[in-house]
Amino acid sequence: MAERITAAVDVADNSGEQPLTAEADQSTSDGVAQNRKRGTDHDESKGSGGTEGPGRKTSPPELHSGHKLAGRYRLEECVTRLDGFSSWRAVDEKLRRAVGVHILPADHARARSVLAAARSSALLGDPRFVQVLDAVEENDLVYVVHEWLPDATELTTLLASGPLEPHDAYQLVSQTASAMAAAHREGLAHLRLNPNAVLRTSTGQWRIRGLAVNAALRGISSDTPQRTDTEAIGALLYAALTQRWPYESDAYGLSGLPKDIGLIPPDQVRAGVHRGLSELAMRALANDGATASRHESACTTPEELVKAIGEMPRIRPPEPTFTAPPEYQSTSYQQGSYGRPSPHPGVTQPVPAPPPPLQSRTGKALKWAVSALLIAALGLGSWQLADALLDRGGNSDDTQTQTQDGSDKKDKQPKPAQPIQIQGAREYVAKGDAQHPNDVAKTYDGDSSTYWRTSSFLDGPVLAPYKPGVGIVYDLGAAKELSTATIGLYYGGPHTTVELYAADSLTPSSLSSMEKIGMVTTSGTTATVKVTKQVKTQYVLVWLTALPFASGDQYSNSGYKQGITDVKLLG
Repeated sequence: MAERITAAVDVADNSGEQPLTAEADQSTSDGVAQNRKRGTDHDESKGSGGTEGPGRKTSPPELHSGHKLAGRYRLEECVTRLDGFSSWRAVDEKLRRAVGVHILPADHARARSVLAAARSSALLGDPRFVQVLDAVEENDLVYVVHEWLPDATELTTLLASGPLEPHDAYQLVSQTASAMAAAHREGLAHLRLNPNAVLRTSTGQWRIRGLAVNAALRGISSDTPQRTDTEAIGALLYAALTQRWPYESDAYGLSGLPKDIGLIPPDQVRAGVHRGLSELAMRALANDGATASRHESACTTPEELVKAIGEMPRIRPPEPTFTAPPEYQSTSYQQGSYGRPSPHPGVTQPVPAPPPPLQSRTGKALKWAVSALLIAALGLGSWQLADALLDRGGNSDDTQTQTQDGSDKKDKQPKPAQPIQIQGAREYVAKGDAQHPNDVAKTYDGDSSTYWRTSSFLDGPVLAPYKPGVGIVYDLGAAKELSTATIGLYYGGPHTTVELYAADSLTPSSLSSMEKIGMVTTSGTTATVKVTKQVKTQYVLVWLTALPFASGDQYSNSGYKQGITDVKLLG
């Protein structure tokens, strides 16, 4: 039997119809500004992979700015009003944050499927997707509340200025394919995955909006949802590499391919395209799955696409470029050049040799005079030193004063750092699941072969936004001043970032309740963090916010991970 998943849909930017809003740049339902004249609907161009089912159109509910839903969500701006439903930017007054809201009448033909899709998407809880926060039927209305990402930028906007760099395109297809593979394992499909539905956050992470809901508002379904989403990911990669839409029709502000030439590989559309990524896009897009050069099998599911990405050589980020300082421009007033005629082109000017130093009669006299002065100064200094020593021997008061001064100076010398005994520790979880809370004592047991380790993360090196970080809170027994922390690391490699915080207990309420007192980034197996802000504290948090990439071992698969051992604190 054919595989079938019915999902449903986003609004505004993916519809292709002119919304009843201003013609100027507006905010999409996830908080990213976009010009509405730039994109067209993916349904009319090709590649949506879905069919729109018939539905009874219902007049949209009469809502206005300032209206409150559930006494909590205050509508601010109508982004789209289309096909019997509307999309709004709103404010959650209870949590004081911006949200997006899709609203349609309870008797709308697709109201039931929208509620079901939203609730299924909310149960996934994967941070790689824009999260559904609420799905409610109330007072003849059905509304879906979702995250609003003001710091994220649509792929449509990014491609307006040119194709992505190979590393950015690799991250796009890798993170998107992994996310969709996880969604399909839970029986959820997108079916409307396009440049408007993929966002890059300010931390460089890619997030997908409208899972399930992105299709259900439009009544779209597919007999082969995994193939549909895989082909959509291939189209995203194709567009990221070429700044062209891989079909004949223009869409999402991108020009389509020339007519009557068929689907050609990205490296034939644009010079300099990464060969491996070009072939990967064709394997996801072309139904026969073969490229002209390698005849690889087609990727028909996100899982197969993830496997194909894993077989590719890893694409490293570009090295940072440093601009050389401009050459020093000498002026005509430089010593020795003022009034000198400029050299003729092609003629080498002889460089006059400097005269021998102090070889004249005056120079020799000057050398003898300086030598005599030095000898006299040495003799005078020796006599004064001997006289001072004799005077000090006969004056006990001076001796006592100098002894006291000497002891004062010794008292003012900094005391050597003393090790602080750790009395206890506990893993701190700011978001998501714990790592290995039963192993925290292994970080200060004096045995270098034992350690506490993190999970292996697919994306990195920075853990945000999926996790703000992972780490352990240590109890010093009493409030003490910390000067340095030395942390042994199980995995070497670049990007390991360790931060220190002064906490108020073994179980602090949040990162914002703690005071940051030091940070270091290292590529070795030891991190030495020097405290930059002196405070007295009984509890210290060792916090990892970025991890190196390490291969798989007996405990975990390859990915971004780290282990902590031999923690030493000095006061």
